[in-house]
Amino acid sequence: MNECTTRSLAQMDQESHFHPVSSISDLQKNGPAIYTSANGVTVTRDNGETLLDMGAGLWCVNVGYGRKELVQAGAEAMQQLSFQHCFGGAAAEPTIRLADRLLNLFRSTVPGSDMARVFFGNSGSDANDTAIKLMNYYHNLRGKTAKKKIIAREGAYHGLTLASGSLTGIKSYHTAFDMPLANVLHTGCPHYFTFGKEGESEVAFTDRLIAELEEMITREGADTIGAFIAEPVMGTGGVFLPPKGYFEKLQEVLKRHDILLIADEVITGFGRTGNWFGSGTYGLRPDIVSLAKGLTSAYFPMSASLISRRMWDVFEGASEKMGVMMHGFTYSGHPVGAAIALANLDVMEQENLTERAALLGPVLLKALRNRVGENPFVGDIRGVGLMAAVEFSGFPKASAPHKIVAKHATAAGVLTRALPYLPVTSFSPPLTISEAEIIEAVDRYARALDAATPELEALLA
Repeated sequence: MNECTTRSLAQMDQESHFHPVSSISDLQKNGPAIYTSANGVTVTRDNGETLLDMGAGLWCVNVGYGRKELVQAGAEAMQQLSFQHCFGGAAAEPTIRLADRLLNLFRSTVPGSDMARVFFGNSGSDANDTAIKLMNYYHNLRGKTAKKKIIAREGAYHGLTLASGSLTGIKSYHTAFDMPLANVLHTGCPHYFTFGKEGESEVAFTDRLIAELEEMITREGADTIGAFIAEPVMGTGGVFLPPKGYFEKLQEVLKRHDILLIADEVITGFGRTGNWFGSGTYGLRPDIVSLAKGLTSAYFPMSASLISRRMWDVFEGASEKMGVMMHGFTYSGHPVGAAIALANLDVMEQENLTERAALLGPVLLKALRNRVGENPFVGDIRGVGLMAAVEFSGFPKASAPHKIVAKHATAAGVLTRALPYLPVTSFSPPLTISEAEIIEAVDRYARALDAATPELEALLA
């Protein structure tokens, strides 16, 4: 008998699979959570248990699970042209149409934007790596060869490669990996609820952050700083909404010091905030935009980097002298991924999912506030569009109340993420979720919080 037939899937997983962002010891003790199918906003475990996925996977399954339109588009594209690279000027029709559509979509929904080209990759991490390389390329071509430092923010999440992981401002992602890289700086986290000082208004908090940024630029030298990277809403950090006046004042500082703005829209792109892009929600005018996740609703690994006219004119002007621009990936602009992305955008437009997120976001916030807002362990409930968070307060720093609550939530039949920076559980369901499903999910979450109470109280003993 084949050895594989005598072992369970869980045993096979424990003996062969190196999981990303997982505890090796926990997996060896408890085994994996194995999922077998999904439909709409519901996922099914190998034991038959069904759960409402209030995370849309990892902030990414925007059009919901099991969409036949996307499956069909992928199958047809795979049959017609299973692969075509884009090196040496090669291209495929779906890739061309997707690039054109993304540019038009961003230009039409983010007033004042001037995006000129789209570069395709495979993930949000490599999109942010691309942003760093393009920053270097741009400043080198302009003769400003010292402008190589990049400023990110504490609590930010920008990926987990060596470069993008260095941009990430959450220390647990750096431990024992020799990160961050030397040219990466981190300025303060713009989360007023946790980091605002006693008696400090939200506007004063913003002014303090901007003053600290100005001090950093002066200390380091503006001629050494190439870019500032920011998520319109800081997702994995804890769903941190920008404080009043933050992006307006930030962009004025960057413009004055000739510092590029990179908008990391890997989470906030494609309807999550109730607009097509978070840049439109918060008035950003970025030089580079990193997109992924909702681009294909995670039906295919794909990313896109939008490049501004300001940068493209420099690239194009230097092209004859520089020759081939030596950046790209085997799967850049994959025709199957592009076809799925086009079908995904069709679904979003036909079902008005961006508008739906704007309408249902307040429903989710109201339900959370009504059901758990008075709980003594809950410090703050916030959100924008279909992106929300419950933050716990009053616990010792070393404790993890949110992980306890998330564990009970899973047992109650709802998936919510325990985030890695602050004690926060997040909610980012598929944009196709119904109001009834929101209410049911929040009811399950509230029951889970009640069930977790003895363990939470023990943390305070």
